[in-house]
Amino acid sequence: MKLFKRILFLLTFVFSITLNAQLKLPALFSDHMVLQQNIQAPVWGWGDPNSELQLTTSWDGKVYRVKSDRSGKWQLKVSTPVAGGPYNISIVQNNQKLLVENVLVGEVWLCSGQSNMEMPLKGFPGQPVAGGNETIVVSKNDQIRLITIPRDARVKPNDDFQGQWKEAVPEVTSNFSATAWYFGSLLQEVLDIPVGLIHVSYGGSNVEAWMSAEMLQDFKKIEVPKKQKDIGEPNRTATALYNGMLAPVIGYGIKGAIWYQGESNYDRPFQYLDLFKTMVTQWRSEWELGEFPFYFAQIAPFDYRVFTPDTVVEKYNSAYLREAQLKASHEIPNSGIAVLMDIGEQYNIHPKQKKVGGQRLGYLALAKTYGIMGFEFQSPEFKAMEVKGSSLTLSFDNVPNGLISTVENIKGFEIAGENQVFYPANAFLRRKSVILSSPRVEKPVAVRYLFKDFVKAELFSTGGLPLSSFRTDNW
Repeated sequence: MKLFKRILFLLTFVFSITLNAQLKLPALFSDHMVLQQNIQAPVWGWGDPNSELQLTTSWDGKVYRVKSDRSGKWQLKVSTPVAGGPYNISIVQNNQKLLVENVLVGEVWLCSGQSNMEMPLKGFPGQPVAGGNETIVVSKNDQIRLITIPRDARVKPNDDFQGQWKEAVPEVTSNFSATAWYFGSLLQEVLDIPVGLIHVSYGGSNVEAWMSAEMLQDFKKIEVPKKQKDIGEPNRTATALYNGMLAPVIGYGIKGAIWYQGESNYDRPFQYLDLFKTMVTQWRSEWELGEFPFYFAQIAPFDYRVFTPDTVVEKYNSAYLREAQLKASHEIPNSGIAVLMDIGEQYNIHPKQKKVGGQRLGYLALAKTYGIMGFEFQSPEFKAMEVKGSSLTLSFDNVPNGLISTVENIKGFEIAGENQVFYPANAFLRRKSVILSSPRVEKPVAVRYLFKDFVKAELFSTGGLPLSSFRTDNW
């Protein structure tokens, strides 16, 4: 009888706790948040199981009702207006009430990748961001809201994280992604509406760390951990960051994403294209927002011999990864690439010129997503090659006002004949084309431009955007 009473007491206690579950919202839905304008924006949280919940949005006074499931989880979608605010969102369930205040409606962007996305405006120890301190001082802007998802690696998806939205003030922006800041602040200045930036990055991470087990099922050589103890290096373990950091963000209403990653995959360039394309496709599928804009930075030139043997660098120098990213910009719908050939540093994998990269990503968004024209937003790109005797004539796309060179003698081109041996080429620059020749190549069949680890950009559009490294061969 005593055992029966004890069991009954425990059951009653558990039932009581369940009935009085705390009404709770994820960190994404906190004061100072930004909701994407003009969409059916998902909102979710936890509360009492199997119980009706009422949510009210102050911008239109509309009341939404939804019933939580038996675990207490609930989700609904609210109609967001055109950009504006601040507004409030109130949620009531069984005499419990939550009020989310100072909510703005505007443009929300996901900002993800590895250390060059993670690098804050204040810089890394001993590695500054050029102009970062001056940017921080004047960064106060209540129309820009920021949230950073903390580092975490898991074998099962997280449903929340520790953090909250914050208004842009120097104490906050100094620790926020420099690339994301320069991107978002440019958008806010030009569009003159609120901007929210969700920062999800981890230094040294490879692309497969940001992919789910389902995304990787066709990549048999990539090992997916089964248990938490199987996670070795968090940033280089497949699925670990997808589960630990990205999962709790998936589904939040966004306009698009920017991405700065690839350095940790440079030695596997021929695998990267398929991995990256799969990742973008599946992210879009899981967000259920269609083919949202996805803009990414091409990795900058760097001397990877610092990390790897000469034999590896010779066979797979980082130009091959840059090539894979350039191909991805053509094969991934509604995407764009920010070429960074001019900001690389030979012995520092973290270029200090973060404003350049962030703003070039912003140019892509302003033109391709928001339809603002009148400026150059895409780098020049190799179009075609015409053989004329012992010379080659190259033509290019994205050169509306022609090409310019930053050096007196262009030395970055190499040409080869049928023997597949490349020699330095003499280059003659016309307004929109380049003519190449070499006394050592009588019948040229292929050309390469800056196809090495560390190089310095030589050719630009008149708008200041550099030509990417490229090759015409597949040797």
